[in-house]
Amino acid sequence: MTRKNQTLFIILALFCTYFIWGSTYLAIRFGIESFPPFLMAGVRFTVAGAILYCVMRFLSAPNPTKQQWIGATIVGILLPALGNGTVCYVQQTVSSSVAALSIATAPIWMAIFSSIWGHKITTNEWLGIAVGLVGIVLLNVGGTFNGNAGHGDLTSALLLIFAAASWSFGSVWSKHLDMPSGLMASAVQMLAGGLALLAMSALQGETWPQNISQKSWGAMLFLVLLGSLVAYSAYQYLLKTVRPLVASSNTFVNPMVAFALGIWLANEHVTTTEFIALGVILVGVFLVLSASNKEI
Repeated sequence: MTRKNQTLFIILALFCTYFIWGSTYLAIRFGIESFPPFLMAGVRFTVAGAILYCVMRFLSAPNPTKQQWIGATIVGILLPALGNGTVCYVQQTVSSSVAALSIATAPIWMAIFSSIWGHKITTNEWLGIAVGLVGIVLLNVGGTFNGNAGHGDLTSALLLIFAAASWSFGSVWSKHLDMPSGLMASAVQMLAGGLALLAMSALQGETWPQNISQKSWGAMLFLVLLGSLVAYSAYQYLLKTVRPLVASSNTFVNPMVAFALGIWLANEHVTTTEFIALGVILVGVFLVLSASNKEI
């Protein structure tokens, strides 16, 4: 692939993770209006993974080796299952915009975990991480998780941080695990993560809803086709092509998209402090993305 084509693919992949994934937080909210959270996430990733796996096999992609299945399963449990599944669970008690903004801690964890494998964080990246952390502190100090929204807010905050950490650790570790080539990696990861979520759903006693609204069906379709097949695959491409911090920069931009859609389509209320936190975090992503990088 020429450098020009690679740059174009990187831009398209970033667009998908920025704007499609930014929309998935609202889609999750609409989905869990009818579906239990783990069941919804499990169906989403299992269906998407099965579709992509069958397509790749039809296109003569080789079946993953045993080690590749193990590596992809590990990442599938850390990203779709623990990362996204936890977000779906927490969105029962917090708004889609706050969930997206809280997940912006991911680059902070990404930097820590990248350092374990020897990646040297640049000055601009550290500055961007620090600014992003200030935004997260503003979000918590502003009252979102300190009891203004009801019981269990501290638990929700901690679970969202856990989701970001799990997603980040899996993202960094994936670069050091034996993975299937191309889109087959995304297929196996989603399939493994989806099955893990369905097992969690069963353990939680979740059942298929008797009545499913058109809004929830539409959300499920959006999450399977665009949120998983397109955006998740785009994210995996970024992980193999650019620095982990750039690949995870969507966690800074997603809140802006989630804020706009939440206010526009779901009448979500966003406080002044949350808007300030959003602005601070967006400054952080600019600093991270402005860091020099030979890979991009």
